[in-house]
Amino acid sequence: MSLLLSACTSAAPPHLIDLTYPFAEDTIYWPMNKPFTWEKTAWGTTQGGYWYTSAMFSTSEHGGTHLDAPIHFGENRRAVDQIPVEDLMARAVVLDVRAACRTNPDYELSVDDLTAWEARHGRIPTGAVVFMLSGWGAKWPDRSAYLGSATPDNPRTLHFPGFSARAADYLVTQRAIRGVGIDTASIDPGRSQDFPVHRIVNGANAYGLENVAALDQLPAVGATVMALPMKIKGGTGAPVRIVGLVP
Repeated sequence: MSLLLSACTSAAPPHLIDLTYPFAEDTIYWPMNKPFTWEKTAWGTTQGGYWYTSAMFSTSEHGGTHLDAPIHFGENRRAVDQIPVEDLMARAVVLDVRAACRTNPDYELSVDDLTAWEARHGRIPTGAVVFMLSGWGAKWPDRSAYLGSATPDNPRTLHFPGFSARAADYLVTQRAIRGVGIDTASIDPGRSQDFPVHRIVNGANAYGLENVAALDQLPAVGATVMALPMKIKGGTGAPVRIVGLVP
């Protein structure tokens, strides 16, 4: 909470950046997960002469801009509703590795990338959320391009960048982060079949933010993020509205 108060009481009001894709029929979901659906149940002027609308929606937990709760890959770890609100507000660290990802769609963010960032910007703060900027957001919502496969329903054929296991371990053991985020469909690279990054991050009771929008609008350092998911009791993940506050 102190992070939010300090951002809002600075000399100039913070610039707000919406880091969330809308949920719609073209929202990208992980293979084999049911897509987002939305259906109007009432829409228009009633017999009483006043305007009234209502609709219903259905969604899998893991699609669109969403939060992976620690319980997703961490046994006996926090579900969505158990994550303290204060953990959902944090300093943002953004590592821009777009140049490397342009030449290697399977690029994995490394410990060297992290130490190079720290050499330029200072130590990654305890309790930060660390974002990997791959540039993959430019491919949204083209599902085949975004998931890197002509057969995007087959999870064994995907190609897109992600964190390396060594970088994830460094962040949770050496920097005590609250979470990691990425502008791709997974914090693990697309070709991964055993999801070590998820297991390391979630095992440390930290969360993941996936399919983050407009990540290129956040600075490398200095911003605060709020990532507020739908509070699903026992949820392994949830749609999340992520907002960046840039002083």
